[in-house]
Amino acid sequence: MLLGALVDAGVAFSSLQQTAAALNVGARLEVRKVVRGGITATKVDVLTPDSAATGHAHPHEEHRAHEAHSHESHAGHAHHVHPQPAQHKHEHLHDQHRSLSAILAIIDAAPLSDAVKERATRAFQLLGEAEAAIHSIPIEKVHFHEVGAVDTIVDIVCAAAGCAELGVDRWLASPLNVGSGTVHCAHGILPVPAPATLALLGDAPVYAAGEPMERVTPTGATILRMLNVQYAQLPAMRIAASGYGAGGRDTPGQPNLLRVLIGEEAAQDVPAEPIAVMETVIDDSSPQLVAYVSELLLEAGAWDVYRVAVQMKKGRTGVQLTVLCRPDLVPALRDLLFRETTTIGLHWRIENKALLEREFAEVQTEWGTVRIKIARWPSGATANAAPEYEDCRQLAVRYAVPLKRVMQEAMRLYAATQTKGEER
Repeated sequence: MLLGALVDAGVAFSSLQQTAAALNVGARLEVRKVVRGGITATKVDVLTPDSAATGHAHPHEEHRAHEAHSHESHAGHAHHVHPQPAQHKHEHLHDQHRSLSAILAIIDAAPLSDAVKERATRAFQLLGEAEAAIHSIPIEKVHFHEVGAVDTIVDIVCAAAGCAELGVDRWLASPLNVGSGTVHCAHGILPVPAPATLALLGDAPVYAAGEPMERVTPTGATILRMLNVQYAQLPAMRIAASGYGAGGRDTPGQPNLLRVLIGEEAAQDVPAEPIAVMETVIDDSSPQLVAYVSELLLEAGAWDVYRVAVQMKKGRTGVQLTVLCRPDLVPALRDLLFRETTTIGLHWRIENKALLEREFAEVQTEWGTVRIKIARWPSGATANAAPEYEDCRQLAVRYAVPLKRVMQEAMRLYAATQTKGEER
């Protein structure tokens, strides 16, 4: 399905044919247009000697729909590719058993680029390591069953070649629907996801949805690992091309497709994240109590706490206490406010928080080290820089010098280092 999606998105089918022929394992590729769930897609079949004898191509693994995408480098710009490697289903088992060393020898002997060989070799090494760990045997003792069959070797190596042709340098994927139920394999009946699939996916985000079936196989998981896939939402991008790769079956209600999106990365924007804003008004507590509660809130994880004097009904003067925090901290901080203050009601809302990247630099003043907090735009340019208050305060107290003098000296030294850097 990945091969079909790549061809549909513009990768030359002839280059994949040449890759299959270069392996010298008696396999060839065929391509055709099919319809899955009302959507036209490209179907690539791997024909092996046994499939040629029967007249049937191997529908060895079918992928169904989780989103994935990648970043491609081209002409100095970041680009993205967005596939959806999806459901896999074994239609039959293969008799061929191959050791890892035999498979690696096939790849090494093929007249392919070093980049393709390196990526495909890594894929089978990852698969071998997973199988060795599962069966508690040395990796050199691993013999592949279905995974070692000719059609799967062609799948992985051609996937490596097709992805290399795109010039992709980073891939991303959404959470994976691994399926549920059981699957028949050379070791008998195994739960879904199969042990090798689970080992290869590692800490990838997964879930199970839809009718019981295997939706990610060891080969699919291997390709994801081979591409160093990361898991995230579809990034901001300008889509230049898309492709749909078809599986062997037309599943009702769920198009059996894998989608690839290729595009140019949009200009980076200031990242945003959700923030909870909690507010309550207190009119019957002392200022000392409110100050104490503010300290407790900060210790409990609040990003910030501030107090504003307000005029309430009947001429009462009160204090509006505002707490900024992560949304998941709302229950704990809410209970803290009810427990430690006299308020009997509060409210909160979720807003968006724009956040510049921050880092620290150090300067050596005559009194000691002061950290400088630096905020940067997505481009890397400096948006703001300021000395850390606590560092300056401690030095001012220790050496009995005005706080403002320490802060001014720290900024003078930092500005001097920036000027020297620009001169170099």
